[in-house]
Amino acid sequence: MRCQDPRQCGQKLIRRQPLEPREESEILLSRHLNILHLVVLGVGSTLGVGVYIVVGEVALFVAGPAIIISFLVAALSSVLSGLCYAEFGTRIKWTSSAYHYSYISVGELWAFIAGWNLILSYVFATASVSKAWSYTFDGLIGNHISQALQRGFSQYMPDYLARYPDFIALAVVLLLTGALTLGARESLLVTRVFTGINVLVLIFIILSGFFKGDLHNWKLTEQDYTSITPGSGGLSSLGPLAICFYALVGILCFHPKQEALNPRRSIPWSILITIFICFLAYSGVSAALTLMVPYYLIHPESPLPQAFLYIGWDVARYVVAVTTLCALTSRLQSIFFPIPVVIRDMARDGLLFRKLASVFVHTGTPIMAIMSSGNIAGLLALLFKFSDLVDLMSIGNLLVYSLVSFSVLVLRYQPEQTLSKKEEIDISRHEASPSEPVPEARTSRILKTLWFPNSTIPTLISGQIVYGCTSLLVLLLTILSVILAQWSSQVFSGDPGLTTVAVLLLLLITGVTVIIWRQPKDPGPEYFKVPALPVLPLVSIFVNVYLMMLMTPRTWTQFGIWNAIGFLIYFGYGIRHSLAGNNHR
Repeated sequence: MRCQDPRQCGQKLIRRQPLEPREESEILLSRHLNILHLVVLGVGSTLGVGVYIVVGEVALFVAGPAIIISFLVAALSSVLSGLCYAEFGTRIKWTSSAYHYSYISVGELWAFIAGWNLILSYVFATASVSKAWSYTFDGLIGNHISQALQRGFSQYMPDYLARYPDFIALAVVLLLTGALTLGARESLLVTRVFTGINVLVLIFIILSGFFKGDLHNWKLTEQDYTSITPGSGGLSSLGPLAICFYALVGILCFHPKQEALNPRRSIPWSILITIFICFLAYSGVSAALTLMVPYYLIHPESPLPQAFLYIGWDVARYVVAVTTLCALTSRLQSIFFPIPVVIRDMARDGLLFRKLASVFVHTGTPIMAIMSSGNIAGLLALLFKFSDLVDLMSIGNLLVYSLVSFSVLVLRYQPEQTLSKKEEIDISRHEASPSEPVPEARTSRILKTLWFPNSTIPTLISGQIVYGCTSLLVLLLTILSVILAQWSSQVFSGDPGLTTVAVLLLLLITGVTVIIWRQPKDPGPEYFKVPALPVLPLVSIFVNVYLMMLMTPRTWTQFGIWNAIGFLIYFGYGIRHSLAGNNHR
């Protein structure tokens, strides 16, 4: 299937899936989860590596006691993305995947990018959690394993990989892969039990920090820094805000939307409540940790157990370490289980190799998807640095959340997909008015349509206008984010060139946003809608893109390699074997 002209190629890239599922089996009729159930799942899917490991690293290498502000910014970003997820969750009830959202609203290429980066996020998250599990277990037994491996392998490991191969993390991933291959399922009961224990221990940590903490650790002087050892860490490249966003990404990936009672109400409220609870947990633990220990003395790989050792509470140290292992085990299963589903769905749609959708007859599991994702995650956990795994998961999720916000904005202004082909042609003829003189009258009419649409409901023309304007806005917001991330001090200090460019970009962004605002929106009231359209999704895109621009060149290089491999697969295989393309023909 070759492209005969650029227009045909472009049409292939934006072909979309229908709004309704293709198979009845994709609809789950049982709805029994209320707001409380969804909040428990959300908290259980979020309070893991971030609250037990990342908190210490960010405080040590990046923010110090100001880590609370970083988590506040990350929480606000999660709220914006969460509201966009909530609209899709109530409008498209048969799926909870950003891959399907993008396929339905903005087209095949963006769906592939979303799905491919979802795989990146889940795989790297699995590797990072297993590595955190290894750190915690090793710290519990006195760091003997890591010391032995470092003595034996450090001289053979290049600088861009970890200091030593982490065989414990590899074993954890392979055990989980084997269990999933044999038909294991994620247990809601186990999640609830671990979540309850997790929350109780976090409350204990917060109260202990405020009881045994010292306010002097928040008011350090120059003399307090004399004990800092130069080069004490290897994670100083972590972006201060993006790494905190990593701690909250599980919030938007947990909702079994098909099983939610009254999704229009329960999904948005559960997302907001979960974000609020997790922000309180992260900020409380951050405050307790930096009060108990001067931030420059925090242990990067086992911050909380070592903090209790620092204040002389040895028993509490072991309790916290064991709880950390339980929380990480629960988090690991909640992260790893969605990976084969995304791979299987993309393979079924023809965007990935069909073999990856193969199902093991005896257990009904997608065995090829499980084995491939498990092997990749295990290899990453074995060889990569924890910081690289965290950064790549963060940038992948930020891109996916930006695509979800983009999709919400575009889909709200599109005509109903049930519109017949004849009706689309009639509307297009009515709006185009080909009988008018060309090209002056047509150009004038197009410009007039931008500000004064001819219809009060979305049409083919108005939908195309919004699609084009939103794509232009993403480009403008990306340029603005690059300027603010790289030269913020010059912009705010009044540098003539950069300040002028930033002001012109803001004016263009405002003008294009007004054009989108003037277009007719979908009037359907039957699902939750993101407020303040189109501003809120655009702010969400801007915040996510800005956080991406804070990433290091090393992270962008690795991210580029991953997506280059994806594009080779899509343009070499997926574009020709796409189920949407075959159905269209």
